[in-house]
Amino acid sequence: MEPVRRRTRVKICGVTTPADARLAAEAGADAIGINFHPDSPRSVGPLMAAEIAAVLPPFVAAVGIFVDPDGDRVRRILSRVRLDYLQFHGDEPAEFCRAFGVRYVKTARMADGFDFDAFAEGYPDASAFLLDTYDEHVAGGTGRSFDWSTWPPSDRPLMLAGGLHPDNVAAAVKATGPYAVDVASGVEGDVVGRKDAERVARFIAEVAGVQ
Repeated sequence: MEPVRRRTRVKICGVTTPADARLAAEAGADAIGINFHPDSPRSVGPLMAAEIAAVLPPFVAAVGIFVDPDGDRVRRILSRVRLDYLQFHGDEPAEFCRAFGVRYVKTARMADGFDFDAFAEGYPDASAFLLDTYDEHVAGGTGRSFDWSTWPPSDRPLMLAGGLHPDNVAAAVKATGPYAVDVASGVEGDVVGRKDAERVARFIAEVAGVQ
């Protein structure tokens, strides 16, 4: 009997409207990301975030994106928005990440010589790690890929981000074999933060086609 192949999950990040959340879910996304980092062009407030999370169907996860946030702010958002996961992109220690009683994803920024194993040991209870392109000026959303040959072997769930779009995601999945892929700008049209239905559908189809 052939072994069961693991399906690569898809997270559509930087969702800014309920309509785009529905679009992503109907196309087959496993999760959507809601950005709370004030410096991001895709950042939304708690009221809009609550509306976005409320339209998601069962088994499509809402992930809150933070960069070195104040703990009180995270708690205020959690009191108003149903989030299934928290995703931390800054220098947050594990003690902070786990302090809110919500499962969390920790971002690893793939700089030259980055020791992923040592990094991951510091977050033993992380649900997954998001491997993204390193940029000294921004915490994420660079729109650029890192060298996929540096993808680390790991028994932890690893998510691939950075410069993905419908035309390269199949090659990325083949090169790295990630647990999930994460995309924001790569499935947008001319308006930052607004998802393009055709690009979202094609992205998800390209990922599924690798299985």
